[in-house]
Amino acid sequence: MKPRAHHTDSSSIKSISSEDVSTQQHYHGNMCCSAEAKNPAFKRGRQLQQMQMIILPFIPILALIVQTSYEMIEIVSYRMEVTEIENQVTMATDLGKVVTRLQQERSDVAFYIYTNGMTLRRNLNDTFLETDLALENMSSWPDISIRTIQPNNGEVTWLNMSEFRETLQEFRANISTEDSTVPQILRWYTTANAALLEHLTNQIKDANKSGVWRFLLSFKNLLRSIESLDISSVYGINYYGRGYLKPDSYIKYVQHDILGRDLLNGSLHFVPSLKVIYRNITLTMRSYGNITQWSKTIQKNLRREGNVADARSYYESMAYYIDELRKLQRALRSIIRNEVQKVLQSADNMETFGIAILVVVLIVSPIIIILVRNAAATIQLYAINLAHKAKELKREKRKSDSLLFQMLPPTVATQLKQAQTVPAEYYSAVTIFFSDIVGFTEIAAECTPLEVVSFLNAIYRMFDERIECYDVYKIETIGDSYMVASGLPVKNGGST
Repeated sequence: MKPRAHHTDSSSIKSISSEDVSTQQHYHGNMCCSAEAKNPAFKRGRQLQQMQMIILPFIPILALIVQTSYEMIEIVSYRMEVTEIENQVTMATDLGKVVTRLQQERSDVAFYIYTNGMTLRRNLNDTFLETDLALENMSSWPDISIRTIQPNNGEVTWLNMSEFRETLQEFRANISTEDSTVPQILRWYTTANAALLEHLTNQIKDANKSGVWRFLLSFKNLLRSIESLDISSVYGINYYGRGYLKPDSYIKYVQHDILGRDLLNGSLHFVPSLKVIYRNITLTMRSYGNITQWSKTIQKNLRREGNVADARSYYESMAYYIDELRKLQRALRSIIRNEVQKVLQSADNMETFGIAILVVVLIVSPIIIILVRNAAATIQLYAINLAHKAKELKREKRKSDSLLFQMLPPTVATQLKQAQTVPAEYYSAVTIFFSDIVGFTEIAAECTPLEVVSFLNAIYRMFDERIECYDVYKIETIGDSYMVASGLPVKNGGST
């Protein structure tokens, strides 16, 4: 009945759907826009949520793209650095060859001057030709500063390739057994080699961050070791030829001899694989023990008779020993080339791998975004359908609640809705009223069924309106009988 419909709103369990929430918020002024933006039931809310679901997976994808791009930049930078290292190794190797030829040329010229041209280890023209060939094979000539190349010039002179070769040719032309001295020869070649080795050192310093720095440093130390040992051999020739070294010459011999051996040990330390090659050199070289003994004799610097034969024997042994060290130097060049190739191959692999990752990320990213967008649209569709179903369910629930409250007392209906057991109760004072229409059978016989139903409906509606004024509860209607009770389900004592 309509008079009891208000019990449903106050007593029934509430079920809230998304549409109900949006409907309630729609009437709260400024909260309308916020509700639409958050609620997927509205188009604006669906668009906002779809955008959020697309942006969320896009953030890590974007981070991955940025990270991969940054790694690619580092890989390309590393590749360029390795390429620069390859150029530096080529320069160092070519420069090392020039230094080696100048060292050989210095030894041959010094021995030629010392023996007054009577003894040659080999033809000087062949030695000069090998040095010129090494200069021609250089890919580029570095900017170097060489001091005191000319006898009376102590200023710094900057030389390019052509100037250096002209100066070298001029110096060679002035070599003679009458006018040239061993100190002059030694000073000229030593100054040129020192400038070249200084540039080589600077080249290696520029590459000290690469993976081949220790090989380059070993190569530089080996070059300097050969340079120092070659200089010391010149003073050794002077000692055995004349039987004594002056204090200045003796000090320089000791300095270069010790420095050469220390640099050689350092070179072997940086590249342990060279130790095996050097050990084989010392074992197969017959005069190695003599070189050690000769060095100890020179370090004592005891006066003795000068002997050209001893000087030549010492020179030949030292030249052979230094040539063997140059073989060690060539082996080190091969090791450096192999290491550089390994580094280049590693850089190429890293670059290829980085490009592949970047391409995969760029291809997969839009696919992931499309899949997320479709998933979001599907989820929103299910959410909309769920909201409609919830709305229909609530509507049907309201109908069932209304019917339940019409059939049962409000307290009993509420307990049943809450899934509670309704216990039987004892009422000591209850009034039950039955009414019956007199002559209803004759009336029903004379009237049509519709007239009978309309008649009963009019009477019962009037009864329902009247009992609202009293503390009574309608139990049921059976035909023309009308049954009400007072004192239940709410007890009212003796006022029945």
